Amino acid sequence: MKFNFNSAKPIFLQVAEQIEDAIFTGTFKEGSQIPSTTEISKNFQINPATVLKGMNILVDNHLLEKRRGRGTFVSVGAQSKIIKNRQDNFYNDYIVNLVYEAKNLNMDETQIVNLIKRGYES
Repeated sequence: MKFNFNSAKPIFLQVAEQIEDAIFTGTFKEGSQIPSTTEISKNFQINPATVLKGMNILVDNHLLEKRRGRGTFVSVGAQSKIIKNRQDNFYNDYIVNLVYEAKNLNMDETQIVNLIKRGYES
């Protein structure tokens, strides 16, 4: 994990994003225990309440689950939820705008697909 303390993005969001990325990439496997709030706060010199706030975002999104007296674990199905969410965001952030602009340029679906294929080839 790496945190940018000079970023406009709050540290608690950076904590949540980095744990989510670790789940996405398989660094933190489903069902496995992640480092504790205390471990993360000590290792990166972050206030434990800040770390907890970031972790709670992922608990609220059902990506992590807390087990009383045992720690925090990656929820089963968390990786597929992250992939689905990122695909939805990709669609909304890129594809909707791509189609809108293509229509403005009088491009049909075949032309768009050919451009995408060209992008994969280069």
